Amino acid sequence: MIEPVAFGFNQQTATNNFFQQNDSVSLESIQEKALEEFRNMVEKLRKFGINVLVVKDTEQPHKPDSIFPNNWISFHSDGKVVLYPMYAKNRRAERREDILDIIEQEGFIINEIIDYSKAEEEEIFLEGTGSMVLDRTHEIAYAAISERTHEELFIEFCEDLEFSPVVFHSTQEKEGKRYPVYHTNVMMSVTEDFAILCKESIQDAKERKLVIDFLQTTKKEVISISEEQMNHFLGNTLQLENDKKERFLVMSHTAYQSLNAGQINAINKYSQILVFDIPTIEKYGGGSVRCMLAEIFLPRAES
Repeated sequence: MIEPVAFGFNQQTATNNFFQQNDSVSLESIQEKALEEFRNMVEKLRKFGINVLVVKDTEQPHKPDSIFPNNWISFHSDGKVVLYPMYAKNRRAERREDILDIIEQEGFIINEIIDYSKAEEEEIFLEGTGSMVLDRTHEIAYAAISERTHEELFIEFCEDLEFSPVVFHSTQEKEGKRYPVYHTNVMMSVTEDFAILCKESIQDAKERKLVIDFLQTTKKEVISISEEQMNHFLGNTLQLENDKKERFLVMSHTAYQSLNAGQINAINKYSQILVFDIPTIEKYGGGSVRCMLAEIFLPRAES
C-alpha cells in the first residue's frame, strides 16, 4: 500500500472515471482526511493479522493517485513482476524502481520484470489489476475493454503469463447515455469460492453468458449486484488471507451499506467481511478499497 502525501482529485483521470467527484475543498484538507482514512485502514488490516507493507509516496513529482498502486504493478507467484502502461500522464511517475528494492529487502524474490510501459507511446494502456480481474488459482483473466484496457495488450499479457483471457464489454449509465466502465475491478471481483458480478453492466447477452460460464466452470458462486450497487463500489472488493488462513472480503463502508441481507449471507459462507471508511478517497479518487491494495504473491527467500 502507498501512503499518500498529496492525494487529490486528478483531472486527467476524470475524463473516463465517472466515480470521481470534485468540489472547492482545499487540497490540504483532502490530503489530511485521506491520510487518516489510509492509516485507519492499514491499522485495521494489521489488527486482523493481514500483513501490510506500506511505502510512503514521494513529494515530487506530484502524484495525486499514488494511493492506487494496483494499476501500475502486479506480483506473481513465479517471481514475475509486471509493470503497466498508464492512461493518465501524471500517473506514470507512480512506477518507482525503489519500491522493487524495498520489496526485495523484505525477503521477496523477483525473478523477472515484464515491462509493458512503452505501450504508452502508442496510446495503448493496460492498468494492472484495475483493468484485469485475475483468478490466479485457475489462471483466468477477466477484462472489460475500455480506453484504459486495450484488448491486444491484454491478450499479450495472458500469453506471457499463461492466463486464459475472458474479454467482454461493460458499461454504466451517465446522464442518460452508456459509457464503458473504466476498470474491470469496479464491476466484478473474483475470490477463491465466489464472484461478485454486475451482470447488468454487460449488455451483450453472449458476453454476459461467457463471463458467467467461466465463473461457474471454476465452481464460483456468482453473487449478482445491481448497477446502483456497482456505483457504490460493491464490485471493488478483494479477498485477503491472514497467516492463520482466515479469509476476509475487504470493502468500503459505502459498498457495505449497499448490500442486502441475502448478499451478506452469501459472502459470509466463505469470508468474514471487513469494512473500511474511506469516503474522501472514494469521492476524489474514484477508486475504493480494492484499488488501494497491490497483492504480493512473490516467493520468499529461505530464511
